[in-house]
Amino acid sequence: MAVGRFIFLNRDEMELIHEQSLRCLAEIGVHVPSNYVLGLLEEHGAQIDHSKMVARLPECMVKDALGTAPKRFRMCARDPKHDLEIPVDGPPFAATTGLGVYIRDMDTGEKRPSTRKDIADIIRLADALQGADYVWTTLTATEVSAVSHGLHELWTALQNTTKHVTSVSILSAEDARMQVSLASLLAGGEDALRKRPLFSVICCSIAPLSYEAGIVEGMLELSRSGIPVMSMSMSLSGGSAPVTLAGTICNANTENLASLVMTQCAAPGAPHVYCSSSAPINMRSGSIDYMSAEQSIIAAGLGQMARRYELPSMVGDWGANDTADPGMPHTLTEIMGLALSTLGNTDLVSGIGGLDAVKGASFDQAVIDSKLWEQVRGFMRDHVIDESSIALDVVRQVGHGNTFITHPHTAKHFKNELTFKNTAMDKWEATMSDSMVDDARSIARKLLSEHRVPAYDSEIICQGDTLISEYETRSA
Repeated sequence: MAVGRFIFLNRDEMELIHEQSLRCLAEIGVHVPSNYVLGLLEEHGAQIDHSKMVARLPECMVKDALGTAPKRFRMCARDPKHDLEIPVDGPPFAATTGLGVYIRDMDTGEKRPSTRKDIADIIRLADALQGADYVWTTLTATEVSAVSHGLHELWTALQNTTKHVTSVSILSAEDARMQVSLASLLAGGEDALRKRPLFSVICCSIAPLSYEAGIVEGMLELSRSGIPVMSMSMSLSGGSAPVTLAGTICNANTENLASLVMTQCAAPGAPHVYCSSSAPINMRSGSIDYMSAEQSIIAAGLGQMARRYELPSMVGDWGANDTADPGMPHTLTEIMGLALSTLGNTDLVSGIGGLDAVKGASFDQAVIDSKLWEQVRGFMRDHVIDESSIALDVVRQVGHGNTFITHPHTAKHFKNELTFKNTAMDKWEATMSDSMVDDARSIARKLLSEHRVPAYDSEIICQGDTLISEYETRSA
């Protein structure tokens, strides 16, 4: 199959990034403030500086981890028709944004702190949108205890979609075990969940080269339960990584290899996604700049590194708006850069519905991003290149200087070979006006009023609610 790809690094440059990452792990190491994780790494050959809580990982540990990590696996969904097998050959699978702390109210247009009801609504909307292949938990449940907000977000999302769910928050090993317990109720037990993991989890390192104890301990618990871990590096050029693109790519690659070593030491063969949401910082404001040209180049380079290691990846970002107001406010140049990040060899992207550099979300933006993604992913679909598709026999039949428009071959294949724009997108792209927001809001209202997700058994839901309540009591 032939697929459109954005290539940044040549073979020698990829090998240099790999070699420098190995050198960084062996000589500089990673800061892991967990005696438990440091002990596990030491058992497998790491050199530990206990006074600084730094683990230096030799090349052999990286090689072993790359050898045991699965090259292909399935991120499963409540409805098997929504299962995602990664890596992909064609366009990546797209998810909603996460983890915003506010929602744009559809009635008033005002920003307000997000709640469990908002999570339920935006996840149910994403369940109906064709552009959303899976969902992140998207919003923060701000009305609950901070210690349990991730549990409420995952539990709410799982009940409101038939698609795969990615949890965006993990606080500790116990939090991880609780997430597994909740999903096991819906899957039919922990063994059933291991066979069909209904959720995955973003586990972030702290660039440069550091980890938070609770997150890294939770990451290993998830791996032991067969839950796919996405080892997200947020290496920010000029902030938490060298300002050079090469330095940013190397730092993000190094952190991903370190996370992979940890999950594979804890559970050889555990599903693992090479993951990054890296971009430059805006040197004027100090904020992350997802709309920069460099973001897509970083994504392309990291996508190539993931392919080199034969690891499934999520290194691109999707979401047409990083301002606080719904719509498509950016220039053609910025939108092109965003689109290119999805062409950079990634298997998964996220961002549908996001606003304000992921600080918020809106229902109308989710519709706009989904409709736009339906068009953009057409650039990355599979194309068959063989003797049959080259069609010399048809050329012979048509003859010199004639037209193919009336030949049966054209009628047979044009729907599969050519992309046709969505009429709504034709209107929106032509005007680039605020009318798209009103149209999108109307679509969102209609879908939310009509789309229903089958309910789980009420007794199971009560059991999950009780688990969360007991966890909150223990943690108080």
